[in-house]
Amino acid sequence: MNRVMRIVLKSRWRRSLRPSGPAFGVQPASPGRWLVAVALMFVATAANAQLRNVEGIGNYFEVTPKLSVSGQPTAAQLERFKALGIQAVIYIAPPQVGTTVKDEPLLLGRQGLLYANVPVDFGNPTRADFEAFSAVLSAWKDMRVHVHCQVNMRGSVFVFLYRVIHDKVPPDRAYEIVRSIWVPDKVWRAFLVDTLKRHDIAFDPM
Repeated sequence: MNRVMRIVLKSRWRRSLRPSGPAFGVQPASPGRWLVAVALMFVATAANAQLRNVEGIGNYFEVTPKLSVSGQPTAAQLERFKALGIQAVIYIAPPQVGTTVKDEPLLLGRQGLLYANVPVDFGNPTRADFEAFSAVLSAWKDMRVHVHCQVNMRGSVFVFLYRVIHDKVPPDRAYEIVRSIWVPDKVWRAFLVDTLKRHDIAFDPM
């Protein structure tokens, strides 16, 4: 069965997206398990290094070993995501805008990756948009997630807000990626500042 999940998230959306699966108990370690663990760590490290060097993905940043953010990847780049260690993708722009890859959900689903779409209107980002994005990213926090929009304007701000609010990263440090990409306009600056204020965090990038 195709594992792709295309989720157009609205303000009423509240379902859990946590991947299901068998629960594993803690078992005594053995030499064999240690060798397997080391091998998996090597593969993951190699995949991350390869992903950092993917050419042509606009405004790509590896935020943490489990989170990256960028502009719109091409179809050919999306087809490599599983090989690069990515397990889930969140697209935070309307599916009909700009350079959107129409078959992105299908390309990812064929690889067994999870996919969610939070259709953020660039001219009107909302509290409901961020809550929906946060719900998905929190549900997939143990997975290797890639967030993207068109040019990483929406993406950089949403990832910044998530890291500051949910991961307790200092705003000045988390804002470095946003600063590297663009200067938020009046609408986005107000959205950013107001979202932080609702969580009792005082920060103004200006």
